Amino acid sequence: MSNTLPDFITALLRPKAYPHPAGEIKLVQTHISYVLLAGDFVYKIKKPVNFGFLDFTSLEKRRFFCNRELELNRRLCPDLYLGVVAITRAGQKFSLDGPGEVVEYAVKMARMDEAQMMGRTIEAGQLDAATLDKIVEILVPFYEGAEGGAVLAGFGTPESVAVNVLENFQQTEDFIGCASLSPAQFQAIGDYARAFLKHGELFAARIDGERIRDCHGDLYSANICLSEPIQIFDCIEFNERFRYCDVASDVAFLAMDLDYHNLPDLSRHFINRFVERSGDRGLLAMLDFYKCYRAYVRGKIGLFTAHAPEVDATTKAASLAQAGRYFQLAERYASAP
Repeated sequence: MSNTLPDFITALLRPKAYPHPAGEIKLVQTHISYVLLAGDFVYKIKKPVNFGFLDFTSLEKRRFFCNRELELNRRLCPDLYLGVVAITRAGQKFSLDGPGEVVEYAVKMARMDEAQMMGRTIEAGQLDAATLDKIVEILVPFYEGAEGGAVLAGFGTPESVAVNVLENFQQTEDFIGCASLSPAQFQAIGDYARAFLKHGELFAARIDGERIRDCHGDLYSANICLSEPIQIFDCIEFNERFRYCDVASDVAFLAMDLDYHNLPDLSRHFINRFVERSGDRGLLAMLDFYKCYRAYVRGKIGLFTAHAPEVDATTKAASLAQAGRYFQLAERYASAP
């Protein structure tokens, strides 16, 4: 493990730091979070980073977004998200909701069965159409009941969508030419996105159809547990413009993810079933554009994770390899007829 870990994370890698049986502690890192798996619970802690699209640089901001994460994810997972706990320090001892100074906050979750995570099911070759049908049956009423209206509709205009899409290219310019992102890929994907954004009539139709909603924002297999009931967790809490989006953008993420895992037939089945259940045929005209956008975002996150100073060499290598595959997929969508 990297020696650049914060002192409180090092302390929380010891079972005695917890007020419950913790067993062997497992630490998982993303570009924005430390995730501690401890016994029957999970503690998700935000890193003090600022990527422009999110700002966790102050303790108060991290506390605010922990509470926001709890509130938003309870829409789909009311029993999974248990609360926000303070990480405290008294002298040299760190504890959860203990005495002393508050040094950090964490979202406390019930621990899910890792064997039932959708990614594991995909790896085992066991994902089937019936499971995707169950996910559709959760998503369609979720979107129908999600906040919409005139204010959110503004996030569906080409100008608003362009803010998110073009930001990705700005934030990856320094990585052009690395093993994961070639200059030709960067150019081709960027040209495609800018050309599609000129189709104002397509975006207007989505707004007129009231398809801009307060969505999940991060809908892919890493955030789905195929338990009973199915848990769709870890929505975007840190930036409303990533969550206020076209329903097509949300479901395109999961469809792209299935493509990424070489499951194009299941990807098509998922979209076809969603269109059938929701009556949203207009989604199809937007699908490749939003798939491309989502693939590029995942590639960008892979680059960010690989270059974070606190990650270990194994995580760095895996993140770079994944980023390269995502950029290849984005290029494929960009070159589709």
